[in-house]
Parts: sequence; C-alpha cells; structure tokens
Amino acid sequence: MDRISRESRSRVMSAIKSKNTLPEKILSNNLKKAGFPHRMHYGKHKIDIAFPKKKVAIFVDGCFWHQCPWHSHLPKSNKRYWVPKLKRNVERDKRKNNAIKKEGWKVVRVWEHSLKNMPKVIERISKELK
Repeated sequence: MDRISRESRSRVMSAIKSKNTLPEKILSNNLKKAGFPHRMHYGKHKIDIAFPKKKVAIFVDGCFWHQCPWHSHLPKSNKRYWVPKLKRNVERDKRKNNAIKKEGWKVVRVWEHSLKNMPKVIERISKELK
C-alpha cells in the first residue's frame, strides 16, 4: 500500500523528467570541468551525453528506472503496471544500444549510483574517448 494518495503520487510521478535530470547535469558539469566538451540529448537516439567526433554515447541510467542490479526494487503497489513498465525500459535500452552500435558508436552506460565516485566515472569515459 502506498503511503500517499493516488493524486499525490500522480503529481510526483508526472514531475519526473526524462532529460536534464540531476544525474545528467552532475555528470555533464564534471565532464566540462575535466575538459571534455560534449553535446546533450544528441541525435535521433537522444543520447544523454554525446561525443560526436569520437562517436561515444553516454547514458546516465537511474537505478530505479533502468533496474540497477544492486539498487532496483519493485514498488509494492500497482505491480501490474510497474513490472511491465520497468521491463520495457530495460528492453528499450538494449535496442537503443544495438542501434547506436550498428552506427559505429561506442556506448557507455553509467549507473546513477556510480556518480558518487566521479573520478572513476571520468576515468572510464576518458578511456573510451582515446
């Protein structure tokens, strides 16, 4: 059972953005500080952070929305909605990865929780850009 009303839950969920999320902004700002200019929400695939000249695509995945193996959980209410919804998100990620790779891009997926160790994330992206 949810702790808040359906109306309140609906307002909360509708306020969640699909782009310019806080994790995306944090990573973007840190990449700029580290000297890595990039594009946001790039191309037909809406790559979160793109390095078009190097053909490196970065996606910042929220642990809940993309089913992080360490931090994801299923909501206790409305499972008939959430289980298929979250499964579709993961399947869409796989399709998008494959489509972008076929176009010659490298794909890097960064979990939201990994941003706590920003030097390691920047190092990982730096390696892909070389």
